[in-house]
Amino acid sequence: MVRTRFAPSPTGYLHIGGARTALFSWAYARKHGGQFILRIEDTDQERSTLESEKAILEGMAWLGIDWDEGPFYQMKRLDRYKEIAQRLLDEGKAYWCYASKEELDAMREEQRAKGEKPRYDGRWRPEPGKALPTPPAGVTPVLRFKTPLDGVVSWDDMIKGRITVANSELDDLVLMRGDGIPTYNFGVVVDDWDMGITHCIRGDDHVNNTPRQINIYRALGAEPPIFAHVPMILGHDGERLSKRHGAVSVLQYQEDGYLPEALLNYLARLGWGHGDDEKFSMQQFVEWFDAANVSHSPARFDQEKLAWLNQQYLKEADNDRLAGLVLPFLHKQGIALDGGPDLAKLMALLKDRVSTVEELADACHIFFRQAEAPVEELKAKLTAETMPAMEKLKVDLAGVNWEAASLNQLLKDTAKAFNLKLGQIGIPLRLVLFGTAQTPSLDQTLELLGRAETLRRFEAAWPHAQAMAQAN
Repeated sequence: MVRTRFAPSPTGYLHIGGARTALFSWAYARKHGGQFILRIEDTDQERSTLESEKAILEGMAWLGIDWDEGPFYQMKRLDRYKEIAQRLLDEGKAYWCYASKEELDAMREEQRAKGEKPRYDGRWRPEPGKALPTPPAGVTPVLRFKTPLDGVVSWDDMIKGRITVANSELDDLVLMRGDGIPTYNFGVVVDDWDMGITHCIRGDDHVNNTPRQINIYRALGAEPPIFAHVPMILGHDGERLSKRHGAVSVLQYQEDGYLPEALLNYLARLGWGHGDDEKFSMQQFVEWFDAANVSHSPARFDQEKLAWLNQQYLKEADNDRLAGLVLPFLHKQGIALDGGPDLAKLMALLKDRVSTVEELADACHIFFRQAEAPVEELKAKLTAETMPAMEKLKVDLAGVNWEAASLNQLLKDTAKAFNLKLGQIGIPLRLVLFGTAQTPSLDQTLELLGRAETLRRFEAAWPHAQAMAQAN
């Protein structure tokens, strides 16, 4: 059975790159009827926090990337790492190294001065006929792996193809630190082995770790998983992804009003494709996903394209759902909803005009509070020619049948009666009632605003509007 995993470190939020890796691993497992495992790699005790762990779990839950087993925590598995470490030590495949930090720093500095690649020189590595120094007092040793001195490590990467690394390029990596906590390369091997991981899909920043890990698998007589290293994500300008490009917490996108299905769809298209398809469901993605179709080159994050995709999903979203999503934004913005239009009906009217839920909330404001029109714009639109038509509208709005079709006909009849274009009365009416010349279809907007509120606003704004007109 296919078993994949996502193994974040709780040292920060779930970012775009991590979310995409999780998505690809999840999709591969789902496509093959397998299982997706979640593991929290929390051995970096100085930087790991419960807050980060919570943000990662909440981010995955919001996106809908569900897991079948876990989350497992490395810090709860320390005894297992010690057990495997002791086995390697007993079999002569690992050894204690007593080199101090100062010694290692001096060694690397000397290598750099000679133009050599900084690496551990094997000074504590036991070999036949080699005399080792006496372990110094007061130094807590680390356990190092005896990397083979010759031969190569090769694997067929599902994305990058055949990769071969000479063992002579690798030094003896640390397996266990002096405090009894495993290093990343050791912990991940023991975990993936114990958890039966068959396919390891991860970022290509781990390519250099892979030959080291394969050597540990071989030393344990274990079969390594099949690896797939996903290229990194760059900003739209080709630079390393940063906050200015959108490299923020996945939950920040929730706070900014993006729909999870839109973000998932966009992440799926970052470095992977299925013909010209831009918009698709997660069910379709699972059916189509193949690691072989992941690009070998870094993907570029485009905030505008994400916003466009989110707009498409907003247009199709259920109005009641959108009303529930908009509500927290309106509360945060200090908008009182008492006596206002039905939110779900507002969503139907407004959702085609916005790119995010936050913009959708902003578009609702005109229905819940009256804003004063800009003086110059009001002066330009309320003229001697249009004022009589507005006076007539003010009266007729009190008696018209209050539904969009009748309101539309009233606006047309009024414009025709005063020999005006529809916009010549529509724009000043918007300015008077809403303080802006930009609203959705005026007949539908008025229908939702309601007769009582429309007439109240007209009465409240009309003295100011008349004064502006008389000032022309």
